[in-house]
Amino acid sequence: MTDNTNRDVIDLSAPAVPATESPVATESKPADGTGAIPADELARITDAVVEALKSVYDPEIPVDIYELGLIYKVDLEDDRTLKVQMSLTAPGCPVAGEMPGWVQEAVEKVDGVDRALVDLTFEPPWTPDRMSDEARLALNMF
Repeated sequence: MTDNTNRDVIDLSAPAVPATESPVATESKPADGTGAIPADELARITDAVVEALKSVYDPEIPVDIYELGLIYKVDLEDDRTLKVQMSLTAPGCPVAGEMPGWVQEAVEKVDGVDRALVDLTFEPPWTPDRMSDEARLALNMF
């Protein structure tokens, strides 16, 4: 991982983190486990959401959207609605109309997520700085 990223784990129980501090800011439950979803279940859902996000690829880039840094924020609400804010590598991406649907379909398969809402944003614009070391290695960008 690069020093400016921390995308190894999405902690759905953590308090909100401003987008300027983390590529993936997450929130929804108090960290003390007093939310509607038990802490152990949140941990399981978190792992499963990360795996689901890693199953989605841009067809033109051989790296998943999670490692590319296209996921900006993930929130799990008490009603088990998962809200995902994401971007694309460029506004003119050929799959711009399809990629949010792929993400929604992938994360809605996670046990414990009742539905997903995917919001596409270009603020802040994606840059290669958001990629993990794994993505840089796969794309030979060192």
